[in-house]
Amino acid sequence: MDELMEFLPFLIPLVIAEFALFGYTLYHILTHQRYKRGSRALWLVITIVFMNFVGPILYFLLGKEDA
Repeated sequence: MDELMEFLPFLIPLVIAEFALFGYTLYHILTHQRYKRGSRALWLVITIVFMNFVGPILYFLLGKEDA
């Protein structure tokens, strides 16, 4: 338990960043119609399953259509 309390100051900003990135990714997927690769359903599944940074980063690298 003491180890967790020791790392808590580092974990809280990471958790906040993770949820902020996740929320922005979901918003972007749901409000845009076109994707470079895949469909809306595919990117929603990937983003939700790989929620901890991997899914959102994959979406912005591979799925987001450039304006």
